[in-house]
Amino acid sequence: MSTQSKLITDTNLPEPDLAYTSIIDVHRDLSDAQSAELNARLVLIFANHIGDPDILAEALALARKDM
Repeated sequence: MSTQSKLITDTNLPEPDLAYTSIIDVHRDLSDAQSAELNARLVLIFANHIGDPDILAEALALARKDM
């Protein structure tokens, strides 16, 4: 279980542009279906890493906001 008690929404990456580029690059040359599957896998990997159901729920609500 995570020791973090709140979802971090401020920039928390030392190089956010590099992180963004890495995410874009990993999708390169994938079909739309493969890209969607990759995104689903990433969500599950990150959800497991978070490990806290309250923080996960907060992240999911934030991602869904305004959709």
